[in-house]
Amino acid sequence: MKQNTLKNLIFLTLLLSSYLVSAQEASVTVIQDKSIDRLLEFKKDLRTLDIYKIQIFSGDRSTAEKTKSEFLQIFKDWKTTMEFNTPNYKIWVGNFRERLEADRALAKIKKEYSGAFIFQPKKDKVSKK
Repeated sequence: MKQNTLKNLIFLTLLLSSYLVSAQEASVTVIQDKSIDRLLEFKKDLRTLDIYKIQIFSGDRSTAEKTKSEFLQIFKDWKTTMEFNTPNYKIWVGNFRERLEADRALAKIKKEYSGAFIFQPKKDKVSKK
């Protein structure tokens, strides 16, 4: 009898403590200067970043399209774009924020595209308002 009473007491203590320990609710209000939002948008703009790309091809359009298609079958992790710089079409890979990241990608890409190289695209001139 004493043992059952002790078990019941322990059970009730655990039940009561689990009832009392519940998640707390809170709300946070952030008050910030409006210029912070503009600054964040500015930082997101790729023209403000120093980025690296890898060029894997430069030549005629049909070969560029074929090269891009083949590349995407082998390497699915990197974004590719086809750019036209008179008179050639160029296939560019990635938007690497750090040179080391671009170097690592280049080491893998060079196994299939020996003429690939890293470069920094020219930034557009941002007009002052």
